[in-house]
Amino acid sequence: MVAANVTLSGKHDSLREGARLGLVVATSIWVWLAIVDVVAGEPFRTFTVLGGVALFTAMHYLLNLAYGVLIMSAIHGAVREPSLVIAVAFGFPIVEFTFALITVLLSHLGLGELAWVRIFGGSLIGTAIAVVILARRHPLAAEVRQAEEEDSE
Repeated sequence: MVAANVTLSGKHDSLREGARLGLVVATSIWVWLAIVDVVAGEPFRTFTVLGGVALFTAMHYLLNLAYGVLIMSAIHGAVREPSLVIAVAFGFPIVEFTFALITVLLSHLGLGELAWVRIFGGSLIGTAIAVVILARRHPLAAEVRQAEEEDSE
């Protein structure tokens, strides 16, 4: 059985893996925003509107680190409590919906029409990168099946 080969060994650490996930996602979104601003002829415009380069960068990384640790904790917890998969599955669309609302707000507060490319586009890119990383590192369906098999024994 494939599920029997999947284990959550001691090398899985929600804090370490979540921090790594958060750093990768934060960096990819930060670079995306910088590129979009340069292409639009407004270098660091998004960062300036959102509090300045230093403040934005610090908050952006802090929030992404927290988000990464939360996601990894939920995924690792899903091995023990399979119902957490539902929380993860519903969490992604809720976060994206929140970013859509924030994008509408920011489009009226200084970022204009490019807010959709900058903010919502960055959010989608960050989500896609997170999903790819998580899918490669955590075959969640197999891990949940294994946990269910262990519970039924």
